[in-house]
Amino acid sequence: MILLDGKVTSAAVKENIKKETLLLIDAYKRVPHLAAILVGNNGASETYVASKVKNCEEVGFKSSLIRFDVDIAEQILLDKIIELNNDLSVDGILVQLPLPKHISEGKVIETINAAKDVDGFHPINAGKLVQGLPSFVPATPYGVMLMLEHYNIQTKGKHAVVIGRSNIVGRPMSILLSSNLPYGNCTVTICHSHTPNLKEICLQADILIAALGKPGFVKQDMVKDGAVIIDVGITRVVDETAKRGFRIKGDVAFDEVSHKASAITPVPGGVGLMTIAGLLKNTLQAYKSNYEL
Repeated sequence: MILLDGKVTSAAVKENIKKETLLLIDAYKRVPHLAAILVGNNGASETYVASKVKNCEEVGFKSSLIRFDVDIAEQILLDKIIELNNDLSVDGILVQLPLPKHISEGKVIETINAAKDVDGFHPINAGKLVQGLPSFVPATPYGVMLMLEHYNIQTKGKHAVVIGRSNIVGRPMSILLSSNLPYGNCTVTICHSHTPNLKEICLQADILIAALGKPGFVKQDMVKDGAVIIDVGITRVVDETAKRGFRIKGDVAFDEVSHKASAITPVPGGVGLMTIAGLLKNTLQAYKSNYEL
């Protein structure tokens, strides 16, 4: 069984980004710049944003963190995004989700300039992805593809089953895996809460992507021998015995499933780290697009 280690893979991706960034800075005298917006003080969001800022520093990017109170008016947030859209020194913009209920996530995403949408959520980028055109790919599916490439996981002609149909992970993941790409060309089945015979479908999967946000949902009796298991789930589960009062759990029951898998991602230490790697690659691409490289 191969452990698909996000720490090792993301380190390799970041090292390549850092080398390329140094060369570009020498030529264009400006570092890539990612602006992140955080609304409120959600614990998980705080952790994610802090990690993104730290990783930007590690590869030589500039990062700006803009904070707003949880009760900020929607228009003030939109005005700030428009300001960042017009700032030529900013290459990428991300707004950390989820947002408070009084703010429309759709409106926020659509306000971000598609050319700076390094999260890959804007409808323009989503449409380009569907049509196989160059676009910013949502960071988590992008990170998964980078991991498949790093470990040379063969995908051509395989049956991939994706559990989850969100616009952030499930749908773009299915598009990438079915696309005519070096680590695509799968036959893909998307499953969700209304899928009958889910267990039977999962048992057909050569590659199983779990992205539904239910800790330990995928059990060993849902996985065929030798399958590749990609666990996208990251859920905080209360655990009073843990130092922080919680543990991070994935959608896959790792201990029992790992005995049947040919390769599997751990949680934590798997796809979460690759999500940031995908974000950094998108930010570098946005920077290069500014100079039409």
